[in-house]
Amino acid sequence: MEKPLQPVVILLSKISTKEMSLVSPDSPVHSSSSDDFAAIIEAELQSGSDSSESSPNEENGDDGSESEDLELNRSKRRRVEHAGTVEDIQSSASVAIAEEEKAVTSSSVNECEHPGSFGGICFVCGQKLEESGVAFGYIHKGIRLDPEEVARLRDSDMRLLIRRRKLCLVLDLDHTLLNSTTLMHMTPEEEYLRSRAHSLQDVSGGSLFLLEFMHMMTKLRPFVRSFLSEASEMFELYIYTMGDRPYARQMAKLLDPKGEYFGDRIISRDDGTVKHQKSLDIVLGQESVVLILDDSENAWPKHKDNLILMERYHFFASSCQQFGHNFKSLSQLKSDESETDGALATVLKVLKRVHSIFFEGINDDNLSGRDVMLALKEVRKEILKGCKIVFSRVIPTHCKPASHHLWKMAEQLGATCSADVDPSVTHVVATDVGTEKSRWAIKEKKFLVHPGWIEAANFLWWKQAEENFPIEQPKKQ
Repeated sequence: MEKPLQPVVILLSKISTKEMSLVSPDSPVHSSSSDDFAAIIEAELQSGSDSSESSPNEENGDDGSESEDLELNRSKRRRVEHAGTVEDIQSSASVAIAEEEKAVTSSSVNECEHPGSFGGICFVCGQKLEESGVAFGYIHKGIRLDPEEVARLRDSDMRLLIRRRKLCLVLDLDHTLLNSTTLMHMTPEEEYLRSRAHSLQDVSGGSLFLLEFMHMMTKLRPFVRSFLSEASEMFELYIYTMGDRPYARQMAKLLDPKGEYFGDRIISRDDGTVKHQKSLDIVLGQESVVLILDDSENAWPKHKDNLILMERYHFFASSCQQFGHNFKSLSQLKSDESETDGALATVLKVLKRVHSIFFEGINDDNLSGRDVMLALKEVRKEILKGCKIVFSRVIPTHCKPASHHLWKMAEQLGATCSADVDPSVTHVVATDVGTEKSRWAIKEKKFLVHPGWIEAANFLWWKQAEENFPIEQPKKQ
């Protein structure tokens, strides 16, 4: 049986800056227009319950479908500024919902399935609820959704995304899109950066920012603005950081000053459901259409197949120290990544390829078997396609070769691995030129490379030049 009222959560869960802004009272981000929140709730309930009234935005043949209702809600682009206190919202929402429910349905409060709540009040029936469901605090403080409602919204959202030929892309901040350091951790060699920082009054053309009020400095990764512009054409973008909410919001302002890309899809550690980990349980996108860019595989233990692992961006010296690196940072070298050949430019090509594979021959009725994880695996297998690899004294003798991480990595990149040499072998991977297989490679004019050749291909998503990964000759005693 259909629910008598369309849950307001359909409106709230798909908020973006271009449509409707629901920012929590303690958020540093500005609010939007002066519409009253309770009035919007009442209007949404009325529009959802009046099935006899058709919308001028409905497409022919799809009257009453959930996805079209969702699209209509998106097109309204209404904003909320003066929502008032949570208590005011609860009171107004409860009255509006109760009045609407009397006019539309005779079903009792006890029969409501309580798909979600705002400030402890059910969206549909107005009943006060015990805290339950999944909190979506990054959308608005106080919103909780029942798991079944989350699943339904994801299903509806996926159909809408597919029509728009879009997928979801979840982006990490630190070491992926930018690098930040506290002012107290800047080295004497980095003091010159203070005079080179760009103005915070107009951040759209800058890349280095001195945030005195946060006691920190941030450097955006080269190519990041072009990356976000092009990626937003193919993906609905999210930020997901282990930083706190104020930090996440401030970084979003630097990356997206006009609010074009992320809207309110800015998730911080304050919003996560698992401590010290990230999860897609608070991302309103089906797992089969979500890709993740992050520099840490350990942050996503449940979603490694969705992950594109990024080469870390170490602009500041404190970043190198954090990960125990002895080399100098880019700031100390007074250098930076390449705009055209850097990590973001490279990964953008990967995203375009995955997007192309996913949507190849697709139509609204042909979603079976479409999975972004399968498309990503297909792209990965193109990197070392045609290579046949033999390892020499790289895999410990007590370890089964096929279970070693380098063997598995090479196969994931499309290479064929073998325990024995033969004429079809193209590469011998070793750390010592004196092994029998290494000598064979030199004699047969095969590529003899360091294991880092495979690891670099895995990180950089393209086959590396073999001459850049030679095996050092042992030093003579």
